[in-house]
Amino acid sequence: MVTSERAITGWYKSSYSGGDQGECLEVARCHTRIPVRDSKSTPGPTLTFSPAGWTTFVAAVKDGHLTAASCS
Repeated sequence: MVTSERAITGWYKSSYSGGDQGECLEVARCHTRIPVRDSKSTPGPTLTFSPAGWTTFVAAVKDGHLTAASCS
């Protein structure tokens, strides 16, 4: 987790995210580690991934090893 979420800028949602379908991650660009947060709870916790960890995570999602959960 990141200790100061306010220091992170450049948040964006994927073009694959949309509406109320539960796709609710935001990722911040231009950081050494990749910060990720729930777009419906922006002051909440932030996860950070190494570049290799992020690549592994995205591949696992694309391959169906992880499924999206509701972000309610």
